Amino acid sequence: MDKEKLAALRERFAGDNERRIYDAGFAAVADRLFDPKGTRVAPYAGLPTLLDTPYRAVDWSAPDLSGLDVALIGVPMDLGVTNRNGSRFGPRAIRTMERVGPYNHQLKTMPVKELNVADIGDVPFRSRFDLATSHEDIQRTAAAIVGAGVLPLFVGGDHSITLPILRALGAERPVGMIHIDAHCDTSGPFDGCKFHHGGPFRQAVLDGVLDPERTIQIGIRGSSEYLWEFSYETGMTVIHAEDIAGLGIDAVVARARAVVGDGPVYVSYDIDSLDPAFAPGTGTPEIGGLTTREALAILRGLAGIAMVGGDVVEVAPQYDATTNTAHAGAQMLFELLSLVPFTPGRQ
Repeated sequence: MDKEKLAALRERFAGDNERRIYDAGFAAVADRLFDPKGTRVAPYAGLPTLLDTPYRAVDWSAPDLSGLDVALIGVPMDLGVTNRNGSRFGPRAIRTMERVGPYNHQLKTMPVKELNVADIGDVPFRSRFDLATSHEDIQRTAAAIVGAGVLPLFVGGDHSITLPILRALGAERPVGMIHIDAHCDTSGPFDGCKFHHGGPFRQAVLDGVLDPERTIQIGIRGSSEYLWEFSYETGMTVIHAEDIAGLGIDAVVARARAVVGDGPVYVSYDIDSLDPAFAPGTGTPEIGGLTTREALAILRGLAGIAMVGGDVVEVAPQYDATTNTAHAGAQMLFELLSLVPFTPGRQ
């Protein structure tokens, strides 16, 4: 190495300047994270919360959500599964994931520092056995959050949880939806029940809370295609996983933005959208799915949509000893949170 260049580097980055960060943007991030001694809280220390946000206890008999911009809330319920159960453990597993965020290097945002965000615990369920009662509890909780003017991000739990959430968010007008999944989840009843995790969006449309013409489903694949007739008949846009490589991520993002337009939109992210090579810990894995890089690019491309809420669902951690699935779920939750600073009306 050139000796003069090395000397210049030492002067700039060694000695008294070892901790100095020259880039103004990076320096602002570091200033928010490190104390004057150059120390930050260890990622493995303290009580685990969703995305390491502050915990805020809520008395659901008289909920006080004042001062919050975003509420992160667990939904530990998997009574709607058709195959492998266990996503009731998803919220707890995602809470234990460390080193997710707080800086989104693509969107240049630190949402936990730019917004008032808290983990408000879990939906208060009256019964661990009754699906219909659980859906009522989810809807009531979602309505309370939205009624307080707070944007909710839910962590499931199986995908049936999104139906009562949409009933709350779409009560006054149907919302659009960007749905990233391996399955369309628009099938009819199974075993005499129509409220399982394979059919929430069929019911949401029929309930008048989800606009199918402003709904796009991305990553669809697998042998259940014969169940998704409802998606096509109602005008939902379906992008199969097999077509993404040919279309390109930019085209997929552009299509999603065009479909939902400027109206209110809910973003529902099922972890089984990822190929099981990346996320085996889920109830209905389907090979041939998205990579984590593709999923991140799609979510980051949504910055600026009128998001009114979102969820990450179907993380069943006991099927993945590596914890990679829960890690991916936590990252996708962080990406949803990173969209909030760009949401119209919340800047």
